[in-house]
This record gives sequence, structure tokens and C-alpha cells, in this order.
Amino acid sequence: MKLHTLEKPSLHVFDQLESEVRSYCRSFTTVFATAKNAKLWDKRGHEYIDFFAGAGALNYGHNNEAIKEKLVEYLLQDGVTHGLDMATTAKEHFLARFHDVILKPRGMTHKVMFPGPTGTNAVESALKIARKVTGRSSILCFTNAFHGMSLGSLAVTGNKFKRSGAGIDLGNAAFMPYDGYFGRSVDTTAYIEKMLDDPGSGIPLPAAVIVETVQGEGGLNTASRGWLQKIAALCKQRDILLIVDDIQMGCGRTGTFFSFDEAGIDPDIICLSKSIGGYGLPMALTLLKPEIDQWSPGEHNGTFRGNNLAFVAAAQALRYWENGELQAEVAVKSRTIRHALEQMVKRDGELGGEIRGRGLIQGIAFDEDGAAEQLCAIAFKKGLIMETSGPRSEVAKLMPPLTIEPAVLEQGLRLLAESLDELVKLRTEKRPFKFKGKGVG
Repeated sequence: MKLHTLEKPSLHVFDQLESEVRSYCRSFTTVFATAKNAKLWDKRGHEYIDFFAGAGALNYGHNNEAIKEKLVEYLLQDGVTHGLDMATTAKEHFLARFHDVILKPRGMTHKVMFPGPTGTNAVESALKIARKVTGRSSILCFTNAFHGMSLGSLAVTGNKFKRSGAGIDLGNAAFMPYDGYFGRSVDTTAYIEKMLDDPGSGIPLPAAVIVETVQGEGGLNTASRGWLQKIAALCKQRDILLIVDDIQMGCGRTGTFFSFDEAGIDPDIICLSKSIGGYGLPMALTLLKPEIDQWSPGEHNGTFRGNNLAFVAAAQALRYWENGELQAEVAVKSRTIRHALEQMVKRDGELGGEIRGRGLIQGIAFDEDGAAEQLCAIAFKKGLIMETSGPRSEVAKLMPPLTIEPAVLEQGLRLLAESLDELVKLRTEKRPFKFKGKGVG
């Protein structure tokens, strides 16, 4: 695939009319027009392989045919599109499907709350109900966590740059070291337990602990099964609610539908968004154990919590979880990615790359500042879309659709390998390379 540099695309309309807050379009400097599964094409007809998947909102690919068919059918029947929290046939069907396909097989009795259409809505509602139920105000969260861009979610987010955008002090949160923060030999749960139980630590008993099993924005840091089990036990012993933020890692991104399935833990509250909408349509869920569902009617609401098109798409997407086929495919593709990354790091070891992540969210963390950003910029010129991750954007992150064709996955990995070789050459020659930044999924 040749470099996509024949003619510079015009971004004049966006430069002139859109807010300076725009971010991803500064890195992916073209105007996209069409997309299918794991590929996009810009208005010039240039093809790109998508290792970004809408920041994890497109686990089932762009314009999934089976889901699109259901959406078109629903629209042609004049189905209700906007319904607040009114009962509709689309919502009824989704709730029944989610119970039968996801909750019931796992023995889960969680109630389904529709908090609003985005991930941060799910987190905000989880924090609110935890405080209401326990009567406590503090939330225990973790280094390098990312939970959203609204004030409550930002308060439990670790990134300094993102937090500074709030413009006010962010409180009622206590940060603790994530698994591996001091190296794999240090069990941070012992530190957390000591801080919670010591009356002189200054740390109050929190209403909840909120955790990601893999920190998508925080650098692909991965919590071990044992660490997650200790956190769950710590919460249960102290009557602290456990919230798992599965917004980016859920819906199969790590291999199983919930990212915590293999850890064998039982969260009190689960936040879902992004790919739960099936087709990239805005949708979020907050799953609550029945005894925690203590809301008064209307106590938390939102105009667009009844996105019926998303209900239709989400119900159809659940077909992927009726058997183990997709999960098995993800396991194979995960091994393909891991092997390819291992070969790259072994061959181009000058940059000190470390492989992180699991499932279909993996990447390379670099010791050298700017290396991951440069790699993503080079890859984009070759026709591969991927983003960076981590507090210093030090991780080049691969996050293709779960449905990516094996041949397309291999092609994308070859482009990545070529990009890494070019990066090593650039670094060796110490030639300057500018990168304009990234966004926030």
C-alpha cells in the first residue's frame, strides 16, 4: 500500500467552523467518506485499515450488515426512535435479549439502568447511587484511571491534563496504586488495605471502589486475576461497593463479554457503553444489583436515555454472544497480534518496547518520549489508523474491530511492522518528526 500523500486533503471547513477542542482529526488528517467492517475510505478514495474502531465503539465493525438490516427494517416500519424512558417494543426486546443472552447464563440478577447515551453518564450514575446507598461520599480510584470527562467522572480520573480541563478542584476521591504501579513484584492491595484500616491514614471508608480491568486510556495496564479478586474481597469485607468500568473493555474487547468474566468476581455495579450500542450508536447501561437499585423515580434521568435505534442494534449485536464462536475468533486474533508484536519488539529493540494489554486491545509501550506518537503518524501515512495511550502518550495501541477479517488483520500488522522499521530509521538518523496530538475515546 503506497503512502497516502499524493494530495493534501482540505480541512478548511473544520479549521474555520469547528471548535479548537477537536482532536482526532488533527492526527488523522483526511476527510473520511465511507467505511466497512475494519476499513475506511476518505473522499479521495484512499483506503485505511482501522485499528482504532471508534475508540472501542465499533467492536462489530463499521456498517455491520446484519445490524444494519434490522435498523433499516425498524426505520421503514416507523418504529419509535426517541422515547425517553417510556416503554417501547425496541427496549422490551433489548432487555429480554440482554437478560437471556448475557445475564442469565452468568447467574447475574443485575437490574438494567439507562443513564444517558455516553460512558460518562454511566459512571456518573454509578457514583451517585453508590453514595446514596452507602451514605458515604468518597470514591476509591486508581492511578492512571480514565472514567470520563464530566466532573464526577473526572474526579476519579488520574490524568493530569484531562483533570485540568475541569477548571475547579475535583474532590471526594482517593487515588490508590493500580496493579503493577510499583512493578509486578509489589502487591498494591496490601497498601490499599493498610490505608483503609489505619485510622491515621487520612483515608475515609469509601462508598465504592471503581476500577478498569485494563486501563485503556491509562496505558494498557492490565490487572491480574489475583489482584482483581483481592480488590473484590477487600470491598466485600468492608461493605464497599465494587464498580467495574467496562465501557471500553466490555462487549468482548478482552475476549469475553465482560472483561472480568475470567477473574470470577461479582461487581455490584457495572458500567457499559461504546460497543453496547452495536452500531456505533450512543447507548450506555449501568447494571445494578437489585438491593442497590434504590433510585426514586426520575432521580437520575436524561433526554436521550431512550435511544431506540441503539436498542434495536444492541439486541441484534447480542447474536454474537449466543455461542462461543466470536469469543474463539477473538482468542485466535489475540494470539496473532501478540506474536506479531513480539516479533516487532525483538527485531526493533532499540526503542525499548514493552507489549501490554490483552485480547484485541494490545500495544507497544516505548521508553523514548514521542516514539508512540511518531509511530502512529507514520502508520497513518501508510494507511493504518491507530492511536496512542498512556499519561505521556507512550503506548501505540491496537484496537481493531472484533470482526476484522484475518487477512486484513495480517495486512494491518505488516503495515505496523513497516512503520516501526521506519521509526527506528528516523530515530537513528535523528530526523525531526512532528505529530499533532490525539483525542479521548
